[in-house]
Amino acid sequence: MSENYAGLTQLGQPSRIPASPEQATLERVANPARGRAYVVRFTCPEFTSLCPLTGQPDFAHIVLDYVPGEWIVESKSLKLYLASFRNHGAFHEACTMAIAERLMATLAPAWLRIGAYWYPRGGMPIDVFWQSGEPPGGVWIPEHGVAPYRGRG
Repeated sequence: MSENYAGLTQLGQPSRIPASPEQATLERVANPARGRAYVVRFTCPEFTSLCPLTGQPDFAHIVLDYVPGEWIVESKSLKLYLASFRNHGAFHEACTMAIAERLMATLAPAWLRIGAYWYPRGGMPIDVFWQSGEPPGGVWIPEHGVAPYRGRG
């Protein structure tokens, strides 16, 4: 195994979904293209969490875009981190911002954007968007491409 990956604890190992986002280990590795501005995108079309008041499930399609600094996120740890929200009770805004804050703290990216397209509960979808600031110049940032909720029809 490369020295760059020696500290990883989840990749290539059997791993359970953490009981909560706080218990999840979000891992990083050195950016293999330091000094170049490029976008990394992760899409989680089946994100779930729980309403903090009713305990009912909430579902979202999440799109994460970031321009790495010194680090990139290890994808299996991100998958397990996102899955750890399935039993976590929080409002849509809190879940979305918790993900953004954790990625910012772990990676210190040059730029990060999150779009969380929450499916309707109570007849109204709630979409939450955040970005860390202006993206670096000259980097191509694709549209999210997630269709807004249009109901039945």
